Amino acid sequence: MSEPHSPRGLLGATGLWTIQLEGLPSSALRETVQEIEALGWPALWIPETFGREALSASALLLSATERLVVVTGIATIWGRDPSTAAMGHRTLTEAFPERFAFGLGISHPNLVGARGHTWAKPVTAMREYLDTMDMIQYRSVQPTTAMYRLLAALQPRMLALSAEKAAGAHTYLVTPEHTATAREILGPNPVLAPEQMVILQDDPAEARRIARLYLAPYLAQPNYQNSLRRLGFTDDDFGGGGTDGLIDALVAWGAEDAILKRIQAHHDAGADHVCVQPVADPTQGFPIASIRRLSEALLPT
Repeated sequence: MSEPHSPRGLLGATGLWTIQLEGLPSSALRETVQEIEALGWPALWIPETFGREALSASALLLSATERLVVVTGIATIWGRDPSTAAMGHRTLTEAFPERFAFGLGISHPNLVGARGHTWAKPVTAMREYLDTMDMIQYRSVQPTTAMYRLLAALQPRMLALSAEKAAGAHTYLVTPEHTATAREILGPNPVLAPEQMVILQDDPAEARRIARLYLAPYLAQPNYQNSLRRLGFTDDDFGGGGTDGLIDALVAWGAEDAILKRIQAHHDAGADHVCVQPVADPTQGFPIASIRRLSEALLPT
């Protein structure tokens, strides 16, 4: 079945995306996510790589908070079979009504191989996975509220599948130009939630140094390179950690007004919700100072 429900009203205009919770022990994680909720962030996006498992991590975050919406951005389809994914989705939706959205993605060939799985054609694999999710039997207490599903998507065919089989798309490492194209493919109704990396740093050299540290593993992935080529970047842009032009296109840096301008550009291009990913020098640990500053600038009082 297609996804008939939209999480648009739950997510709000701006959410927080972070991988850096992985560096916190569970006790500190609980305190941190409680502060994130108190600051007014409506939604928190968490990835799944080689750290905490996405659904159990979501349960931990949801149980530590009262209102925060948690979204997996993304849970890889190779991490669990589709029946287990569907059961986990129902379990969290029933336990935390209107507070969980299940972001699913195909991941990357090298990461899939590291899990011991075999890479398959992305759109075909995702369609078959979703079809199986929709057919499972679930013999526990059913959710009483809508279940929300989003797909990680960059290329046209996966974006189209996001409109057909999910509530919308989560796009990562994109520009406002990509957001405009994605909106055209999705049509007006599905949710479009692009990620935007941000650095509160006025010095261009320092901002780009930090950006290159975080972008390095992504720019090595063929999926992201192919997406960026469609936006006009070339192989020359990927060398040396990325040209200044590429870095500046992918990472919004500067003071709060520069960050706000980039986020607004995504909204103007058709985004419903922008997933803001604040990063800082990794030696400084979890970027709570940046999150506090951004909450004052971005979130309604």
